[in-house]
Amino acid sequence: MKTENNMAVRQYAIQCIKDESNAVLELVNQIDEEFDRAVELMLNCKGKVIVTGVGKSGHIGAKIAATLSSTGTPSFFINPLDVFHGDLGVMTRNDVVMAISNSGNTDELLRFIPMVLHMQIPIIGISGNEHSLLAKYSTVHIRVKVEKEACPLNLAPTSSTTATLVMGDALAVALMEVRGFKPTDFANFHPGGELGKRLLTTAKDVMRSNDLPIIPKDMQLGEAIILVSKGKLGLGVSLDENNRTEGLITDGDIRRAMEKWQAEFVTHRVEEIMTRNPKYVLPDTKITEIQKIMQKNLIHTVLVEDSDRHLLGVVDHYSCMI
Repeated sequence: MKTENNMAVRQYAIQCIKDESNAVLELVNQIDEEFDRAVELMLNCKGKVIVTGVGKSGHIGAKIAATLSSTGTPSFFINPLDVFHGDLGVMTRNDVVMAISNSGNTDELLRFIPMVLHMQIPIIGISGNEHSLLAKYSTVHIRVKVEKEACPLNLAPTSSTTATLVMGDALAVALMEVRGFKPTDFANFHPGGELGKRLLTTAKDVMRSNDLPIIPKDMQLGEAIILVSKGKLGLGVSLDENNRTEGLITDGDIRRAMEKWQAEFVTHRVEEIMTRNPKYVLPDTKITEIQKIMQKNLIHTVLVEDSDRHLLGVVDHYSCMI
């Protein structure tokens, strides 16, 4: 049952979403040459991009670091407080530091900055205050300024953290573009994920190679239908004396032959209905490409052959559903 309280709660949520959406859209007007310089710094970085920040900015920084790493920019997050207890050893002069602070004057972060400057490591500062100490000591400063937080008290980091996260994504995406980062590159960084599996798995990884339904082309269809059924692939393959594919028949071919010849179909031979140039792929073909071939040709199986057309196996639709 709807009540006034229910409606009020929803309005609070809607207003929060609107405020944060507006804060994100305002970023468009804040993209300038400093953004270009930040991308160039990270693109030419010979070491790692070390992201740092305190509190909510730290949480956002950890996500930005993870996104950069997964899209081709070696990166990790470090808490500036840990630097005073040995973590400074992970940094080298080949690195770039990305420091995040909404105010740009966070004490714990600013105590870390002199160490970075001493090591002559370039700093990409991200804050909402272009006149802050962080902006002053940064090699490049990216402004992420919001008019107000979505918090009704205008205190809790809400719009500002969302905007910073989006700016981090914008940097990562820009780097992907200038690097020419491809889906296969993404898969290499995500071998355990579904996309990684789909982009890296090949025909030889999923093909069935044992007990294939091999059917002589001169076999009568009455016998062939039994072998096709036993093969449980919905097809039979005819090979020549050198183990090269000569043709293929499917369940559909057999049904059409039954409709055409009816009772007499059992005496007709495989070669009369087989497809003489069936679709095939090489063993290193990615399953994503195999799926495109199946969709384009409205088929549910493809043969796997070597470059000399020797049959190696069969991949069906279900094998590609990893």
